[in-house]
Amino acid sequence: MQPRELSETIKAVARACGFDACGIARAESLEYLRPFYREYFSQQREQSLTYLKTNLEKRLNPALLLPGVQSVIAVLLNYYPREPLPEKNQFILSRYSYGSDYHVIIKNMMREMVLRIKAIYGALEVRSFVDSGMVAEKVWAQRCGLGWQGKNTLLIHPRAGSFFFIGILLTDLSPEPDEAGKDHCGSCDLCIRACPVGALDSPYQLQPGLCLSYHTIESDQPLPEFIKEHLSQRVYGCDICQEVCPCNRFSQPHRVAGFEPNPKLKAMTGKDFRDLTPERFEELFKGTAIYRAGYHRMMRNIRAAEGYGAMD
Repeated sequence: MQPRELSETIKAVARACGFDACGIARAESLEYLRPFYREYFSQQREQSLTYLKTNLEKRLNPALLLPGVQSVIAVLLNYYPREPLPEKNQFILSRYSYGSDYHVIIKNMMREMVLRIKAIYGALEVRSFVDSGMVAEKVWAQRCGLGWQGKNTLLIHPRAGSFFFIGILLTDLSPEPDEAGKDHCGSCDLCIRACPVGALDSPYQLQPGLCLSYHTIESDQPLPEFIKEHLSQRVYGCDICQEVCPCNRFSQPHRVAGFEPNPKLKAMTGKDFRDLTPERFEELFKGTAIYRAGYHRMMRNIRAAEGYGAMD
């Protein structure tokens, strides 16, 4: 099979498995990113970036993850909700966390994709990754032609916005690669100006220590006062830099049943969140990304938001 036909077949399989977009790039070294990471690590001394530092060599060289790798395949899965959870007089959750854990959903979809490709081509070497520190997912998605990494550091699809999860497959197949995505941010800086804590202090670079998402999801330390002051009801993640992005006016509702929120979650009130027990937390969030963060971290965030006047 010729490289172009191989590429078209892989993309057709991706669509059949439910992915919204698929692109392909040659597996090459990303050594050119080493100075960026070196400078980034030096600036983030107080933040926990162990997963990046530990996996840096693998992020720069996909051959360390799959010997003989020839291509990188990137897939996108839309998670933009049909109906956002109520925000008025309510605590706010990032849209990506509404439904079942995306890691599980995308891994299952990629497993099906690999099985279908193997059924067509026979034996092949392949490894898949979802939200893994071992792979520079947004870099590869751009190189695969699926968009560009915007000034808010997120991947932006030119016709569908940024509310997407990214999956990456490394393979020894050699399909025709796509043209890398081009930056279309231009002079727009809405995301930079909208960030309430200035976490996007430089275009295309995020400061985790100033990010609401980092502190409410990743950090297990007490929330700094300046973070508490700017939560504005947000107790898990933050979508502000996506909400203001002009490209997200093209966002369409997802087609994944598993991303629909638990009906009990949709019925929650601010008081229900404040009175959350470990048992109720498990009932609402087991099998979701929020469950991985844990009850105590969620209650820390709720109490902090409440203490700074959320829903007064």
